Amino acid sequence: MQGFDVTLVQNFLIALLIGALVGIEREKHKNNDHPGSFAGVRTYILFAQLGAVSAWLSVFLQTPWLFIAALAAVSVIVLSSYYLENKAKAVALGLTSELSAITVCLLGGAVIFGFAEIAVSLAILTSAILAFREPLHGLVNKIGADDLYAALKLLIASFIVLPLLPNETVDPWQALNPYKLWLLVILISALSLVGYVAVRFFGSVKGTMITALTGGLVSSTAMTLSFARSSKTETDQGAANRLAAGVLLSWMVMFGRVLLIVTAVSVPLMQQLLWPLLSLALVTALLAVAFFLAGHRLLSASEAAVAVTNPFSLWSAIQFALLFALVLLLVKLAEHYAPGQGLYWLAALAGLTDVDAISLSLADYASRNQAVNMAAVAIGIAILSNSLVKTFLVWLVGSKTLSLRISAASAILALVGAVVFSFS
Repeated sequence: MQGFDVTLVQNFLIALLIGALVGIEREKHKNNDHPGSFAGVRTYILFAQLGAVSAWLSVFLQTPWLFIAALAAVSVIVLSSYYLENKAKAVALGLTSELSAITVCLLGGAVIFGFAEIAVSLAILTSAILAFREPLHGLVNKIGADDLYAALKLLIASFIVLPLLPNETVDPWQALNPYKLWLLVILISALSLVGYVAVRFFGSVKGTMITALTGGLVSSTAMTLSFARSSKTETDQGAANRLAAGVLLSWMVMFGRVLLIVTAVSVPLMQQLLWPLLSLALVTALLAVAFFLAGHRLLSASEAAVAVTNPFSLWSAIQFALLFALVLLLVKLAEHYAPGQGLYWLAALAGLTDVDAISLSLADYASRNQAVNMAAVAIGIAILSNSLVKTFLVWLVGSKTLSLRISAASAILALVGAVVFSFS
């Protein structure tokens, strides 16, 4: 080799840092739990260096056998150490440290072979897995058989069924796309599962609020359906109020999402919608806070344990997707056979399924035709239509207590929306 190869030196330093990162965690583990463990931080640095040097020599000599031999030598060393340590102790030890040592050697070689970014990412992930042993074990202990089956069903639906479906419309009116409809099934099912996990991990109150805010960014309709189904399985005293607060929080996020979508296409329309949407978001937030505080007081006063079961159901999600497909088809038929019925009727029909798509279309319409006022009113109608559909979904699949609360909130929002849009 000629000259000073800065990149090579940098890669060797990265490999050594990978060894140090994993080694520090193992050193702490050895000091706290296993004083006689075979390796500490220095040993892991040497394993990473061995992997890097053997990989460099393999590249330089154009033969992979040096790296393979080094990896085999590390494997023999760590497995021999494991055998001798288990032989001297009555209780069998795990293979975590030994496997992490082999992993470090592989990652050190991967850096020299040109995969430094991936190697660093995997080293961080490896250290996190090693460090979070207790939380991971606690999480596994909380997972029941039904939870595992639900996750497997979701994985099958996502990675086996979804790729097999055609990503194109299959009807003469260009309304029904099997891929997108099944994606909606996955979304609804995933939100149910994520909400359940959040409640199990963060508790019923924090878990519901976190799920509502994040799920509302994706789909407030799917989030509403998920919480409505949960109201049939969560039986504590504050469940209905807490879930009502979650539903309304997802609606609040929806108002902000619509405003961002409109801003990206038509600033004048955004200015027209700014105060109406902010007013609706503020009223929704106040209603959510009121339900949250009421539910929190009931939960604090209750001494019974909160019964939470997994609300995951692919069939329920499929039923909603079929209903969604029917409404999509009706919207397309209305556009095809009754195109002269007006923009407001179209907005009302489109709002039955989704607010984002019609908002984007109306923003584009306003920017092309200078029809800001008409587009703003049409978006208001779409939002009202969507809110009515979500209220109907709560009555369809949720508990009566939750349905009454959402109906009252929806009526208040409809009244506020009528006032603010009439003066906008």
